[in-house]
Amino acid sequence: MAETAASEHAEDKAQGLRKIIHVDMDAFFASVEQRDHPELRGKPVAVGGSGGRGVVAAASYEARKFGVKSAMPSITAKRRCPDLIFVKHRFDVYREVSQQIRAIFLHHTPHVEPLSLDEAFLDVTEDIHGIGSATAIAQQIRKSIRETTQLTASAGVSYNKFLAKLASDQNKPDGMCVIKPGDGARFVQSLPVRRFHGIGPKGAEKMARLGIETGADLAAKDLDWLRANFGSFGEYLFQAARGIDLRPVRANRIRKSIGGERTFNEDISSGTALRATLDDIIEIVWDRIADKEARGRTVTLKVKFTDFQTMTRARSVDGAVEDKVQFAAIAHEILEAELPLAMPIRLMGLTLSNLEQDEEDNRRDDAQLSLL
Repeated sequence: MAETAASEHAEDKAQGLRKIIHVDMDAFFASVEQRDHPELRGKPVAVGGSGGRGVVAAASYEARKFGVKSAMPSITAKRRCPDLIFVKHRFDVYREVSQQIRAIFLHHTPHVEPLSLDEAFLDVTEDIHGIGSATAIAQQIRKSIRETTQLTASAGVSYNKFLAKLASDQNKPDGMCVIKPGDGARFVQSLPVRRFHGIGPKGAEKMARLGIETGADLAAKDLDWLRANFGSFGEYLFQAARGIDLRPVRANRIRKSIGGERTFNEDISSGTALRATLDDIIEIVWDRIADKEARGRTVTLKVKFTDFQTMTRARSVDGAVEDKVQFAAIAHEILEAELPLAMPIRLMGLTLSNLEQDEEDNRRDDAQLSLL
C-alpha cells in the first residue's frame, strides 16, 4: 500500500497534475433523519412535504429502489412507494452536520470548494500531513466523517474536477473510485452520456436521436458539429468527452450573489411542481443568506429548458430585501409572470444579488452555490 501511494505521488508530481477529491454525502438529508430517528432506519424515507403541492427534497436509498427521486412531486412518490414515510426538513440540523464535515475537509487542505451542504471539491495536491496519496487522504476523510457524524460519504479521486465528480458517483453509496492520469478519456468514453453532469433525460433523448449514447459516441463528433446542435453547451461536451477540465478548485470566493440551483432527474412543467420546487429552493437559499447575514436588492430566477436554452428573470427593490417572506414573494411573482412555460425545464435556480459590499469586493468574481 505504501509503495503504491509513493508511486502514485511520484507519477503525479512528475506530470504536474492536480490531485482533486470530490466528496458527496450519501442521501444526506434522509440519512440524517434516519440517524436521529432509529425507527426510520431501513425504511423508505422522503424529506419534504406530503401534501398536494409537496416535492421530495431527498430520498433514502430504500425509497430510491422504488424510483423515488428528489424534485419528484410527493403524490407521484407516494404512488411509486405506498409505504413511503415523509418527514419535514430540518435545515438547521443539516447545516450543523455540514459544518462538522467542512471542518474535516479543512483539516486536510485549505482548498475546499463547497457545492452544497453535502458535497465539495478538495484540492489536495499539497499533502500537508504527509499521508502519501490523494487516495489515502480520501479514505481518511471518509473514515473521519463516519466516526464524527455516523454518516457515510462517497468519494471520487482524480486529476480534475469533472472526473472526480463522476468518480464519486461510481460506487455509491459508501464507496470510492479513483481515476488515474491516462485513464480519464477511456473512463468517460465508456459511460452513457446520461452520467455526464448537465445532461438530463431529455438531453439524453436528443443525443440518442442524433446517434450519441456513450461518451465514445460524443468524442467522435467535432467541435463545430457539437456547437451546431447544442449551442454553447457543445464546447463543454467536446471537452467532457475527452476527460478535460481545467477549472481550479476555488475556495473562499467573494460573493456578489448568493443562490442555488437544482438540476432535476426528470424534467418538470406543471405549475404545481414548479411552485413547490421553488418553495424548496427558497428555503435553502434564504438559509444561506441568513447564515452570511447578507443584504441584497435583486432577486433572479433562472430556468434551463429541456432544449438547454436558459431564461433568467430579475426583480429589484429600492432597499435591501427585508426578510424571507419578501424574498419568497418576489420569487413567486417572477415565476407566476412566466407561467405557463413554453416547455418543460431541467433546472431551476434562484439568487439574491446587488449585495451590500464595498467597492473592492464588487470587482471580484461571483460565487454561486449549487443545491443537491
